[in-house]
Amino acid sequence: MSDLPSMAEGQDEGVVLVLRALGLGDALTAVPALRGVRRAWPRRRVLLAAPRPPGEWLRGLGLVDGVVPAEGLAPLRWTQEAATVTGGPPPGHVAVNLHGRGPRSHRVLLAGAPERLVAFASPEAGVQGPPWSEDEHEVDRWCRLVTDAGGACAREDLRLEAPAPRGTHLVVHPGAASGSRRWPPERFAAVVRHLADAGHDVVVTGGTGEAATCEAVAAAARTGRGPGPGTVTDAAGTLDLAALADLVATARLVVCGDTGVAHLATAYGTPSVVLCGPTPPRLWGPAVDPARHTVLWHGEDDDLARSDGGYRGDPHGDAPDPALRRITVEEVVAAAGALLDREAGTDKTEET
Repeated sequence: MSDLPSMAEGQDEGVVLVLRALGLGDALTAVPALRGVRRAWPRRRVLLAAPRPPGEWLRGLGLVDGVVPAEGLAPLRWTQEAATVTGGPPPGHVAVNLHGRGPRSHRVLLAGAPERLVAFASPEAGVQGPPWSEDEHEVDRWCRLVTDAGGACAREDLRLEAPAPRGTHLVVHPGAASGSRRWPPERFAAVVRHLADAGHDVVVTGGTGEAATCEAVAAAARTGRGPGPGTVTDAAGTLDLAALADLVATARLVVCGDTGVAHLATAYGTPSVVLCGPTPPRLWGPAVDPARHTVLWHGEDDDLARSDGGYRGDPHGDAPDPALRRITVEEVVAAAGALLDREAGTDKTEET
């Protein structure tokens, strides 16, 4: 949990409006920058323009003081709770663009006439600021922007405090927002079956829209099960964001694609096996505690890698990315077993 509490009553010296109108993974990669915003403007209320679920969850952690509902780059929807008496952004506020390079996202914030806009340079929007870099980890990018504005922050600010001690369950999350980041369900089922046969209690998670996939994964995993004492539970569509975060925070291991659940595991220090496809892990992979996370990625295979620094696919594509499809069930099972052994203190490579 943040070591920077929400604004205390009676200390309000204005508002900082932060735009991050994206999903859970994007919200988590911005946590260090949000802490930097608090450090830069400690006596202002921090309002986050974001979708309600991740925004309210971050508010519950004390990282922001209020949420302005936002979906994509549509005009912001000011609520009575967040707005001034005029029904819009407060005069004299600071705006921080943690959404993109502009110009569209810059213009969303400029529409509120802020006294200052903290953003990457965009000649099209008439905005000055630090230059954007394509070859930069997402966490580092936003830390650089906010640090340049006076709010020191770094990768170490990613970490969140777990709500309870580590449990015994494992989490397998087959879904992702786009097809290019979804490993085939039958392979996830094979991994779940192996883990359950090894005696582990596996919880399969997903959103309401992923219920059919998760049900199929759980059902296939139960088919042909060996005599192992482990269990398979399908929890898709039954958990809100706070409950999902708690489940991941207290798990012994998480297996998932490059999605929001992977970033939850990073934030809580939960050991994870992350299956990467279109996006290189050096840009979106776990940014802290590398020994706790195993990233599987075949983008550096000779026939996929590019001469200009490596393979990059389409993170919003419909079909599973070629690099992702090259990850085998055997690789995932071996990586999961190694992390579980290490967590249990039985890693053979560390014994002398």
